[in-house]
Amino acid sequence: MYKSHVSHLTHDFKTLRNLMAKASPPRSGDYLAGLGAANSLERVAAQWALADVPLKQFLNEALVPYEQDEVTRLIIDGHDSVAFQPISHLTVGDFRNWLLSGQATTATLTAIAPGLTPEMVAAVSKIMRLQDLILVAKKCRVITRFRGTIGLEGRLSTRLQPNHPTDSPAGVAASLVDGLLYGCGDAVIGINPASDNLEATLRLLHMLRGIIERYQIPTQSCVLSHVTTTLKAIEQDAPVDLVFQSIAGTQKANDSFGIDLNLLQEAQDAVLGRERGTLGNNRMYFETGQGSALSANAHEGLDQQTCEARAYAVARKYEPLLVNTVVGFIGPEYLYDGKQIIRAGLEDHFCGKLLGLPMGCDVCYTNHAEADQDDMDMLLTQIAVAGCTFIMGVPGADDVMLNYQSTSFHDALYLRQILGLKPAPEFEQWLQKHQIFDDKNQLKQQAHIPELFKPTLQKIMGEADE
Repeated sequence: MYKSHVSHLTHDFKTLRNLMAKASPPRSGDYLAGLGAANSLERVAAQWALADVPLKQFLNEALVPYEQDEVTRLIIDGHDSVAFQPISHLTVGDFRNWLLSGQATTATLTAIAPGLTPEMVAAVSKIMRLQDLILVAKKCRVITRFRGTIGLEGRLSTRLQPNHPTDSPAGVAASLVDGLLYGCGDAVIGINPASDNLEATLRLLHMLRGIIERYQIPTQSCVLSHVTTTLKAIEQDAPVDLVFQSIAGTQKANDSFGIDLNLLQEAQDAVLGRERGTLGNNRMYFETGQGSALSANAHEGLDQQTCEARAYAVARKYEPLLVNTVVGFIGPEYLYDGKQIIRAGLEDHFCGKLLGLPMGCDVCYTNHAEADQDDMDMLLTQIAVAGCTFIMGVPGADDVMLNYQSTSFHDALYLRQILGLKPAPEFEQWLQKHQIFDDKNQLKQQAHIPELFKPTLQKIMGEADE
């Protein structure tokens, strides 16, 4: 039993799971699940009680039973007690104060990351304001490598997302070239296939390899098919750079995605057996999003933000190149409006970075949410200030295949200009070499297309005419 006394009232919270849910800032998904605080007074009382909970308690009281959930077993069995030792005496409130202090340096945060559980970081995020989430995440630095170096200080990478509603190679290639001409694509050139079948996946993988190799682009490709489809592609010796999969924070939710930890391990082993990188071997790409477990009725009584943080334990096991929260994609049933989306995006980024992940964000919303592009501009700017590893680059910020609103090629230019950020160093050199960026990393205001791309564009136009 957890208690707190607020406004002459005593508030009782029967379990740590219940306390975490009641302490969570308001969001529609928790109310849909019947878990949210009844009012602001109860929420404050829960946050007050949560601040007094020792961090060690999260190792003693599993929010989802150890015996029935492999994600819980992963979290408990993989906990690094040595890394945890320097902060093991702290309560959640003390941990917040420590994170905001000068003692929590980049090196220190890197060292303690293996000793933190998702529930610990979710708990502390619930008692932090937005500027706290930004400040601490900014101090975290997670660097990964494949053909480029992702996550360095002063850098912001982008996923070039050239989706097409029919997987037309010409349509994909047109968006791809457009994005490259705006300096996007250093994190990954990643396509969500309209049809998740092996034939479509193979066709897109070979097309992407052809463009990357022809122009010697220091980046990596990914066709975001289900992991089982990608495994079949690897068996056919397809040019797979990264293995993608959506993941969640409970075993039941991952079951609904058709995956488990053994399958992810099989995929990682398969892709690591085919060396394609030049600088490193981080080969996995994961996407998450608050509400995914609840939408599958697989949240196990957890509030959606805590459930989301547990997904990061799954991601951490496989040393990914990239992880991102698709924060507003699932819809207003889970994050109702711009205010909730902004808060969730900053929470997710904070939790992922603190756990040692190369965390990006798809700053996005669906058209039936109470949000608009102004809200996305706020989250876009705040998350870049917080040191976000990468964002999306979608033509016109409007994904014509997935039917949602994201961020555009121009948004990356805006962030890089206003905050003085650069692409990954290898990609930066490539952009300058081909006269796309100048030596100050500004987009060249040129009236002509670089000679580099003219053959590809001519081919695209010919296919379009046909």
